[in-house]
Amino acid sequence: MTRSPLLLAALGATFAVHGAFASEPTIGTASFTAPAPHHGADLSGDVFYPAGDGGDVARVAENVVFHGFDARLGASPAEGRHPVVLLSHGIGGHVRSLAWLAAGLAERGAIVVGVGHPGSTFGDFEHERALDHWTRAQDLSAALDALLAHETFGPHVDSARIFAAGFSFGGFTALSLGGLRGDLAAYTAFCANAAPHVAHCRELREAGIDLTARAAAEWDASYADPRVVGVAAIDPGFHAGLTAVHAADLPENVVLIGLGDEGERLVATDFTPGGSGFSAAVPQARVHMIAPANHFSALPLCKPEGAALLAEEGDDPVCTDPPGTDRAAVHAAIIEAIATGFMLDESRPAMP
Repeated sequence: MTRSPLLLAALGATFAVHGAFASEPTIGTASFTAPAPHHGADLSGDVFYPAGDGGDVARVAENVVFHGFDARLGASPAEGRHPVVLLSHGIGGHVRSLAWLAAGLAERGAIVVGVGHPGSTFGDFEHERALDHWTRAQDLSAALDALLAHETFGPHVDSARIFAAGFSFGGFTALSLGGLRGDLAAYTAFCANAAPHVAHCRELREAGIDLTARAAAEWDASYADPRVVGVAAIDPGFHAGLTAVHAADLPENVVLIGLGDEGERLVATDFTPGGSGFSAAVPQARVHMIAPANHFSALPLCKPEGAALLAEEGDDPVCTDPPGTDRAAVHAAIIEAIATGFMLDESRPAMP
């Protein structure tokens, strides 16, 4: 996983306020913080939501590599109660790398909260800490606690419709929050036998990290949040060797989204029968395979010069999709799969 200053700056892109447009965006956004005693510090992130009145039109997640989009910074939430989606980014990623997804789900009626994961996020990454995968699930539970207590957003939450979604390592985080248990022995065996091109296992070896020295009791425990009634995982990782026993506590509402045809899928995220076979452990899951695409197709839309800029810096080719890929169409398909699976378009209850 290569991260040059250019890509790091792109992942950390923020808001830019500008003037009014003929058609103002229908989604609002605001910065969000949540106390996290398990880290001894607050979590930082963003919330996207159906907008009511007010707010300043702002360009979100725009930078030299990625296209952004418009939202209304500080707008009031739309009337009524809304479903919630807790969103988790991939390893070494950033909350705004999934801003396109947060915005798309907010357009379908959800309040979407994403936070950075200390130890496995942009600007705060260490392989050893990142392996404490349970802290990521705890991050999402803490974000939910803060959202429910928030004076602006709390009254608008439909507490019967709380979901979690994530990409890559974040996909495992969402599944974990829904009740999936990890298996340290299984992941250790996977890395021991993995081909050199399995990036995470290779990076662990290069960092001198011994998975056999880690505590199975923490790794294999349940970190389910009973408030979460459905989960979605986009090209999730960490599922090698997991069976129906590990998945027994997952809810009925599970969405699995895989990216790419057989030749384009990452070994570490391929849950099909030709990969880890994890999809068979979750027979209730709605499975969506999107192709042409690859793992990086779930990152933001790239500007025409994005691929060349990253190549100059020696970065990961996150703007390079397989031939014939329409990244915007891939994003639309992901949004549709999750919004439909979570039934976000259902009528929302009014506030008392």
